[in-house]
Amino acid sequence: MNLTHLDEQNKPKMVDVSGKDSTLRIATASGITEVGREAYDSVVANTAKKGPVLQTAVVAAIQGTKQTSTLIPMCHPLMLTSVKTDIEELPDLPGFKLTVTAKLNGQTGVEMEALTGVSVGLLTIYDMLKAIDKGMVIKNIQLEQKSGGKSGEFKR
Repeated sequence: MNLTHLDEQNKPKMVDVSGKDSTLRIATASGITEVGREAYDSVVANTAKKGPVLQTAVVAAIQGTKQTSTLIPMCHPLMLTSVKTDIEELPDLPGFKLTVTAKLNGQTGVEMEALTGVSVGLLTIYDMLKAIDKGMVIKNIQLEQKSGGKSGEFKR
């Protein structure tokens, strides 16, 4: 099996996608931040000292999605056409589930963009609540589904 990010001399390279067809590509990823009850309640009541936690996490997730190629060395800079986010309150955990969907018409997929958006959004929740709860756990960051491109459909 040839590794696509290595050239003939085993040096790192970015994959050449110039010969690939441009297709509609969509990827959805999700992850969870598990928090303590006090932190959860402060978010739901919008009383966290650093401001509106979930709204800030949404903006951070969108920014993270758009900055993927500056963070992950072999990712191509992409012209995303859409980034959608959703945050679900999980009172029984307690915690929050963040979902990010990235979309474009292009020659390479957007899985890394969706996963990066989720990661940055969840890290933002941690940052904004760490004064209340340093024991938070970020977990289950995963690709939920993707479509488009040569490899086709994937659904968890």
